[in-house]
Amino acid sequence: MIPSLQAGGMERVMSELSWYFASREELELHLVLYGISREIFYAVPENMIIHKPAFGFNNSRRFISTIRTIFFLRRTIARINAESLLSFGEYWNNLVLLSTLGLKTPVFVSDRSQPDKSLGKIQDKLRQWLYPRARGVILQTEKAREIYLRNNRSRNIAVIGNPVREISNGEAGRKREKSVLMVGRLIKSKNQDQLIEIFAKVSQPDWKLLLVGYDHLKQNNLERLQLLARELNIEQRVVFTGKQDQIDEIYLSSAIFAFTSSSEGFPNVIGEAMSAGLPVIAYDCTAGPSEMIADGSNGFLIPLFDLATFESKLSLLMADKELREKLGSNARESIRRFSREHICESFYKFILE
Repeated sequence: MIPSLQAGGMERVMSELSWYFASREELELHLVLYGISREIFYAVPENMIIHKPAFGFNNSRRFISTIRTIFFLRRTIARINAESLLSFGEYWNNLVLLSTLGLKTPVFVSDRSQPDKSLGKIQDKLRQWLYPRARGVILQTEKAREIYLRNNRSRNIAVIGNPVREISNGEAGRKREKSVLMVGRLIKSKNQDQLIEIFAKVSQPDWKLLLVGYDHLKQNNLERLQLLARELNIEQRVVFTGKQDQIDEIYLSSAIFAFTSSSEGFPNVIGEAMSAGLPVIAYDCTAGPSEMIADGSNGFLIPLFDLATFESKLSLLMADKELREKLGSNARESIRRFSREHICESFYKFILE
């Protein structure tokens, strides 16, 4: 159960899980898309049965659309009569749990956002009431479990990170360009503006900054970020690539991965960058980056919004190719503990065994 499979971290994980579960011959796999867009960006297996409402979600009549969605979910779940139901999405999990009250299908929910993030008074109260009624709760980090247990009564909890795709470096000796890469939707919490400002201060004129991502949540940040690059006189060295469905080649041709997001659950893009052999420099937000990055060993963790330290570490990496290669090699090795097979098998065991 997921609102959509648009381009995003939560959606990529659901896609990876769908391929793993679909490969098991003893299982019949269903996917229910019920959100506002119901977009399918990531490839899904042909033998998965997909369900969508016949009606659109009308935001101008949000209450009516929500009620219609609840009834659709309840009818669909009852008809499928599954052995297990897995729901992704912090806001949307409440909707799924409301829809399944009184049904016998065991429901497992997975929170995908920053663990101490408030969803608003009503959603927070619903979560405190509904989550203990789930058969199990899946969290992404140990820090998330610690925070969750302060406010919730659930005890059947599993900590399972995200599956990280293996990104092969291909031929030996592949040449990396002098480019700093960030991948993430162009939303305020990703703080691409701070990365642009940091990059402008580093005296390395032969380097460029690649920003992969697209406008989201109706924030229209692309124009604002482009204007900032012009004002700082680096517009020729800042490349906005938009949405990319073939991202591996960009990882493999870049030299450094920089991540200025301040709110994460478990950032897939950090794992992918590490799998591609990139040293990562990232804000040490509440949870997520510290689960993957060992400071000074396979990358650098920067105190939140400490632009000066971020600039210092980024400058160090840009100036020292040997250090980049050492940290990148360590990153590739250390991220293997989040292999697709290991993580997907952990999901399988928790929700079906």
